[in-house]
Amino acid sequence: MMAIQTSSDKELRNIIFQRERVIVKFIDEDCLICKALAPSFKTFSEDPTYKEVTFLQMEASENPVSSKEVKLTGTPFFAIYFRGTLRDCALLSSEAEVKKFLDRLVACKE
Repeated sequence: MMAIQTSSDKELRNIIFQRERVIVKFIDEDCLICKALAPSFKTFSEDPTYKEVTFLQMEASENPVSSKEVKLTGTPFFAIYFRGTLRDCALLSSEAEVKKFLDRLVACKE
């Protein structure tokens, strides 16, 4: 069971190569949807279903390199990585959409 880790441009590169499955949530402190999704993101991070997933959170404005890499278009913006490769990214606004993203990440095989 892993807590949500706060990450940065510098750390993200290392983490996505160290961990097989990573989900990153890009947030903005003024983003109401980010705040609304925070409890469910925390719940997912504690769910045994997603024990293989590393949960990261990044402040979008403070991490321009990663934001640019995922072509960030707003917040909360989610990116999933499998074995160091960006698999998908999108602007998500509901718990159901985040769950679908997580399930897709868990299903990654090669």
